[in-house]
Amino acid sequence: MGIQRRVRRRALRLAKAELARFIDENEEQLLRLFREELQRLDDSIPEEQVFIDIKMVPLGDAILRACLNALRRFLREDLAQ
Repeated sequence: MGIQRRVRRRALRLAKAELARFIDENEEQLLRLFREELQRLDDSIPEEQVFIDIKMVPLGDAILRACLNALRRFLREDLAQ
């Protein structure tokens, strides 16, 4: 394996570790901002145009949490190897 490839892999591992740490440290703020944006979207859609009244904030919260968990797993699984 060439030195460039090893350097690139090492840099990627470091970046993944930092990104996972960033998500851990800022999860609540990310969730708060996401909830606000979803609420704004929910408020902008007239209920008459929606077939089912879905509360987007709780649904979006669950989806974002699942996304953050998936990102963490992706970032950390490589580190565990």
